[in-house]
Amino acid sequence: MIFAAGSSDNSAVQNEPSNLYDQTVEQIRQYVEYLRDEGTRELELDAESARRLLNKTPAVAPKPVPPSAKPMQTSPPPPRVAAPPAQPTINAVEAEKALREVAKRVSVCTLCPLHQTRTKTVPGQGSSHPEIMFIGEGPGADEDQQGLAFVGKAGQLLTKIVEAMGFKRDEVFIGNIVKCRPPDNRVPLPDEMTACLPYLKEQIALLQPKVIVALGATAVKGLLNTQTGITKLRGQWMSYQGIDLMPTYHPAYLLRNPDGKRDVWEDMKAVLEHLGRTPPPVKKQ
Repeated sequence: MIFAAGSSDNSAVQNEPSNLYDQTVEQIRQYVEYLRDEGTRELELDAESARRLLNKTPAVAPKPVPPSAKPMQTSPPPPRVAAPPAQPTINAVEAEKALREVAKRVSVCTLCPLHQTRTKTVPGQGSSHPEIMFIGEGPGADEDQQGLAFVGKAGQLLTKIVEAMGFKRDEVFIGNIVKCRPPDNRVPLPDEMTACLPYLKEQIALLQPKVIVALGATAVKGLLNTQTGITKLRGQWMSYQGIDLMPTYHPAYLLRNPDGKRDVWEDMKAVLEHLGRTPPPVKKQ
């Protein structure tokens, strides 16, 4: 089948086709006119091509722009705006206020027998939005008198560790599994830890630390509910409520076993690497 593309008979086609045949003829007419405008004088159309025309309306080609015409001016695409960084669910000011409320409730807590022998409760202290949260076992005699965590000899050693990592004490948060001193500095009993743990969980949720450092076997047992000893667990990354946790020796242990300081420092270097930090240079004496 051959159509002459140089002319078309418009009289044979109704302006508004009303059936499939008329629609098909209209499509063919439009296509032939398009080819005529493009300079085509003959078109060979086989049966298969005709069937395809029944199912697809030919596209209308855009008219060429005369050389003298000016190109259309288009606006440049808008610059990409970087998405804002994810914001913490609670800001530092709100967290500090909420932490004071927790400490207020701790101060009048009578959920376990430890309240009967305490002098002061020790809720913990430090930054309200720290990168690192240190968690120990429980208050000692000095902490019981002052109401502050880690202020005795073990606390002084912890301060040196924190500073060697490049932080100040008030840039981290320091707390304990239990908020009251066990008599004679004994290990907290399971029911005592269970009673006090909700306060600690609330603090962790408010602080949102990037890393938790569990100091000693009691802290690891209280947080992870494991019977595995600290010697086997230290230096291995764990997780607590979705937060990376590093178990290591308690500073009180290091006072009795100075050789363990090297292991603790290796653990702290791993924490710094995890945070994308490096230890500051050692100051010359």
